[in-house]
Amino acid sequence: MAKLNFFKTTILLFCAVISVGYSQNKKVKKKVTAIDLSHWTLTVPEEDADNPGKPMNIGYPKILNYGNIKGVKEYMYEDPKDKSIVFYAYPSGTATANSRYSRSELRETMVVGDDNVNWTFAQGGRLKGVFSIADISKDPDGKYSRTIIAQIHGRLTNEQRDLIGQNDNNAAPILKIYWDKGKIRVKTKVVKDVNASYQELLPATAWGDDEGKNFKEKVDFNKFNIEIKVSNGRMEVILNNAESFVYDDLSVKKWGIFENYFKAGNYLQSRIPNSFAKVKIHALEVSH
Repeated sequence: MAKLNFFKTTILLFCAVISVGYSQNKKVKKKVTAIDLSHWTLTVPEEDADNPGKPMNIGYPKILNYGNIKGVKEYMYEDPKDKSIVFYAYPSGTATANSRYSRSELRETMVVGDDNVNWTFAQGGRLKGVFSIADISKDPDGKYSRTIIAQIHGRLTNEQRDLIGQNDNNAAPILKIYWDKGKIRVKTKVVKDVNASYQELLPATAWGDDEGKNFKEKVDFNKFNIEIKVSNGRMEVILNNAESFVYDDLSVKKWGIFENYFKAGNYLQSRIPNSFAKVKIHALEVSH
């Protein structure tokens, strides 16, 4: 009887393990904000000594020691007062491929240490985060600079990359969430030609920007909650568990051909000298 009970218990535990999909830990041993850093890589606007002209990237397990790494701790550091993580960016002159702007930003990795495993809209995804702007510069016109605090970025599979003869796996970002003069602004991609073939949809040039729209609430320098929910042919962005933008149009449905990953942090949208931004992340959780 004891052996039978042990066998039943083992089977139940096994079923529980295999039924749980990828989800980042809510509890982190280090006394910092609730981010499971093992599932993120970091890009900072510091030149990589091994790759001149390119920004520094660090992943797991190195990212766990972010506060002690020269060239990293200046851009990602803990605020001991509220246990948040601050992401600092300024126009350093070092930007990622296909970009003119500097960033201090996390990139989701579904499999620890491997950015080659990503997700589709059919598989779905959810990001929940608590953010705030600690400080940000003003442009010469007296208005605050703006920065992107979260994204869904597209990625080509190797087969798609080779099909269009592209040198890398980069695809367009389907979603960008801005802090813009105290408001949260959302922009998405729209397909330029609704009759485009599968192959014609793959280049980033096949996609344009929508007009964008602002949530009514003004968050200013207060904490705010962002939730992104993605499913097959549908994307929703929610601010402070109240206002919601839903995207379920033809462009979102056609976007289903791409793989994707979440990004969060500080992607400063200014190259004006002396401009800067400091974005705080108080909590961040992703699940699929």
